Amino acid sequence: MKPARTLAAALEEGLVVLDGGLSNQLQAQGCDLSGGLWSARLLADDPEQIRAAHTAYVRAGAQVLITSSYQATFEGFARRGTGRAQAAGLLGRSVGLARSAADAAGHEVWVAASVGPYGAMLADGSEYRGRYGLCVRELERFHRPRIEALAAAGPDVLALETVPDTDEAQALLEAAEGCGVPLWLSYTVAEGRTRAGQPLAEAFALAAGRDEVIAVGVNCCDPREATAAVALATEITGKPAVVYPNSGERWDAASSSWQGGSGYDPVRVREWRAAGARLAGGCCRVGPREIARLARLLHS
Repeated sequence: MKPARTLAAALEEGLVVLDGGLSNQLQAQGCDLSGGLWSARLLADDPEQIRAAHTAYVRAGAQVLITSSYQATFEGFARRGTGRAQAAGLLGRSVGLARSAADAAGHEVWVAASVGPYGAMLADGSEYRGRYGLCVRELERFHRPRIEALAAAGPDVLALETVPDTDEAQALLEAAEGCGVPLWLSYTVAEGRTRAGQPLAEAFALAAGRDEVIAVGVNCCDPREATAAVALATEITGKPAVVYPNSGERWDAASSSWQGGSGYDPVRVREWRAAGARLAGGCCRVGPREIARLARLLHS
């Protein structure tokens, strides 16, 4: 269902439910996500699987669908022989597939175009470390063409997500400036700091005073880190917070597998809302079942 309001307006009225991890839902559907492009490979090879995954989250009660472009880059597509024009079309397709699932919903659903970090393109776990050896300007040059291609496809918002350090956050914000699409900025964090070790107050402050930023927060982190980060993001920026942690399991890049047990409990959404969250959902290893429970808790 096409929203009658902007997402920013909806956030002023209350908490909006995000979807969960796209990759784990695709795997549950039987998709093979091996390779450097991860779920983005399906944009070319089997786009209907992506639409089906989005639809599963719509049925669970998600009000925002995050596109399959997290690991989709011109450089990544080039490695499999895809030219720039075709790659731009695939980035646009990621928005179109989410929009199609959103339009078929019986409730308002917004589309967030995922802009993942530089480390996601490397496919070696670098997004959980940051500090790639590139300066802000180099990172900005990397991100700008992808942001422009996604913005041209007409999403409701850009999700600058899983950002591991302040250099990349600065580059992303500058690359998105003037693109005409509002955005949220979301860091991946550990032990109360960015993954690169910077203070979160310093990281969140980069978004303060930027009118195009409608929410600031964290994602793809241990759910036990979320409440304190949400409160700090709101305090530092004066903006609504966004929060969508992963299951709490740890990604092991060497074995390409998740380690440990899940600590994601949808009941925590009440804490997040009290701390200032207005966008809440899940990331890796959080599926439609958890999102459905989170949505029911909010509606009750």
